[in-house]
Amino acid sequence: MITWRTGVVVSRGSTWSGAQEIRVRLGGTGADDVAAADLAPADLAPAAQDGAVLPDGTEVRALAYPGLVGDPAVGDRVLLNVSALARGLGTGGYALVVALPDAPPPDPAAGPGHLVKARYTPLQALVLGVDEQESAHHELLRDADDLAGLPVVIADLHSALPAIIAGARHGAALAGRPAPRVAYVMSDGGALPAWFSRTVAGLREAGWIEACLTAGQAFGGDLEAVTVHTALLAARLVVGADLVVVAQGPGNLGTGTRWGFSGVAAGEAVNAAGTLGGRPIASLRVSGADERERHLGISHHSLTAYGRVALAPADVVVPVFPPGPFEGVADADGVPPLEAGSLDALGARINQQALALVAPTGRHRLVRVDAGEDLLAALAASPVRLSTMGRGLAQDPAAFLAAAAAGVHAARLLS
Repeated sequence: MITWRTGVVVSRGSTWSGAQEIRVRLGGTGADDVAAADLAPADLAPAAQDGAVLPDGTEVRALAYPGLVGDPAVGDRVLLNVSALARGLGTGGYALVVALPDAPPPDPAAGPGHLVKARYTPLQALVLGVDEQESAHHELLRDADDLAGLPVVIADLHSALPAIIAGARHGAALAGRPAPRVAYVMSDGGALPAWFSRTVAGLREAGWIEACLTAGQAFGGDLEAVTVHTALLAARLVVGADLVVVAQGPGNLGTGTRWGFSGVAAGEAVNAAGTLGGRPIASLRVSGADERERHLGISHHSLTAYGRVALAPADVVVPVFPPGPFEGVADADGVPPLEAGSLDALGARINQQALALVAPTGRHRLVRVDAGEDLLAALAASPVRLSTMGRGLAQDPAAFLAAAAAGVHAARLLS
């Protein structure tokens, strides 16, 4: 189940909130190996194919969470989990630091908090739950049961998060209102540590999200919650959010089957928001570039999660693309847009697929939102890179326009 390796840190790389990139030479015992690496640097190992091994001497990118394992320095020995890297799986292509055998971090300071997350794994962690007895917010949340119509935008993929917020900010600007106060509830279908997400770190730094609340087994947010329900209540009552986005962390899980995907939880989040008296808004997973038929137009993930799992009614937001030629924009990293074309056929497909979700066929409400060049420009101004399934704004504008349209609708509900 786990492929283990040991190695020595030869350099430190990028760092962001809660995470530290390092370069590790596998094998070796310490400083002598660092000196050798300086003299004869090895190429970083690419994500390997099935059955491949990572022999001693290979250099790999690794990620450490200092809050869990300590902060690795050059020359430190590290114990690594390389399972996903060896199989060429997962978001990021990292080995993960499990421990610093010779330099474990000091014991955490005594303090409140007895929620255990990543339970019964070797790295289970104690955190302070926002609503537990030792929390300053316990009394506020103990009998809390009402979101009072709070708009809750639900998405399948983590990559929808910045697009939804870009749309919400754009919608508020069009109405002459200040940008909404946004809370992000990270469910536990993808990455468990919120620290893995550069998107969350970048959005927080830019002031686009007020707080990240980690729910279920997910951890590392500004506030910790046992369930999506308590996270939503805390978003309203503790954070004071104007709107909430619920989505899993990076690293979507799927088997290519009808029910085998972690985005099923999007339907359950609709139920949570509806049960608590919020206003659920279903952000559609859309693509005009995915070669897989089941993900072209509205993904079968959205059709299943919202059509079969969600029992509470939600606003299903369908983007309305401008007719005729569509001029894309270049990605922030310089990737040029696709050749100018039309989104007419894709828009018609999306509209037809959405009819299965809304009355009278389905239980949800259909909401159409214009998704033209002004919204595309708002997306291009995102403070973090937009990327979904390896494609950016230039390659698959419809994916981000659909998510942004849900944000525009959420902002309109605040008037």
